[in-house]
Amino acid sequence: MSTPRDISIRVPVLARVEGEGALELDVSDGAISTLRLNIYEPPRLFEKLMLGYAPDQVIDMVARICGICPVAYQVTAVHAFEHLGGLDVGPWARAMRRAMYCGEWLQSHALHIHLLAAPDFLGFDNAIAMAERYPDEVRRGLRLQGLGNALIGLFGGRSVHPVGLRVGGFYRAPDRAAVDALNRQLDAAVADAKELVRWCAALPMPDDQQTFTSVSLRDADDYPLQAGRIVSSTGLDLEVGEFDRHMREFQVPHSTALHAELDGAPYLVGPLARLNLNHDRLPADVASLLRETGIEFPSRNMFHSMLARAVEICVAIREARRLLDDYREPDRPAVPWPPMAGVAVAATEAPRGLLWQRYETDADGHVTDARIVPPTSQNQARCEADLRASLNAFGLDRDDDELRLRAETVIRNYDPCISCATHFLRLKVRR
Repeated sequence: MSTPRDISIRVPVLARVEGEGALELDVSDGAISTLRLNIYEPPRLFEKLMLGYAPDQVIDMVARICGICPVAYQVTAVHAFEHLGGLDVGPWARAMRRAMYCGEWLQSHALHIHLLAAPDFLGFDNAIAMAERYPDEVRRGLRLQGLGNALIGLFGGRSVHPVGLRVGGFYRAPDRAAVDALNRQLDAAVADAKELVRWCAALPMPDDQQTFTSVSLRDADDYPLQAGRIVSSTGLDLEVGEFDRHMREFQVPHSTALHAELDGAPYLVGPLARLNLNHDRLPADVASLLRETGIEFPSRNMFHSMLARAVEICVAIREARRLLDDYREPDRPAVPWPPMAGVAVAATEAPRGLLWQRYETDADGHVTDARIVPPTSQNQARCEADLRASLNAFGLDRDDDELRLRAETVIRNYDPCISCATHFLRLKVRR
């Protein structure tokens, strides 16, 4: 029997995540005494910067919150303002927004799987080293990511911080020739996406069974993306506007990102939570492919998040192709939005999970109050709970390097978007 030893592990900068964060881990007398996922990026204060601006200005501003998932922030914001006035943008704009959103899922998931997470499971420090042994897999990831960027750029004018969305629809509609060219790329990507699911299912992942609450949108008919009610694995079924009655954000001393609890407990958002709650909404061919892997959902293995991302890549490609089939340019790409006072609320499913936004506007439509709850901050408390459970199951008697790698692997498995999470800081000054 080994003698318990004191361990102090500091990871000053987490590699292969978006943004800057750190990990503090202390083990004393065979038990974890300190575990902190330290988010130290400065608060970005977007919720204050948007005050006084009109909705279409806000749409461009929220895109700057994240270079990886700007569409999620834009679509959620336009939906909020449109829901405020009960504006019906019509079937063309709704379908094209869903197709554009599919591009974001595609590029974000492909980036995470191939370049950020896979090296952990294959024994490499980074994707460049992995590419020497797995060049075809890395090329596949780059192809899929590039296709997602092309789909975003088709509607947004560019793939990073796109400028095509507006309240009421789009500023312009893509022409038929551009859509046809992209459809051919989507058709060619189906084989890559199917092989990716099989590849992810076969990776040597830990069997890390845990108990957690999954939270996501649930659409009446489709796999959730930009519409639905908020549901949980514990039985919650909420209108989007009721979310903050159950969810509480709070600040911890070691992080500039808020933590969140649902009815007093940590919860999970993101691909695994979505698939756990909506596997019955998968298209038939994607569901059949998932059954071939022999891995069942709902799953309590946190590392099945990576397989869930691969499944959602299949969903995104299939959905985009369906929505763009027999494309026709509309008579007009947008309908007018009349400014009004009120409370605007919406939620969509960003690649990393549920994204909730709430705005108050004055009679001119200008924003007087804003609140954004990004998925990474919602996952913060759950990630720390996961780290504690996973490291205990892994074995605290392991050497420091093994513990450090397992901890980093757990964090990267969430695909945290740290810059998104540092969106607000509560400040109290006593003089």
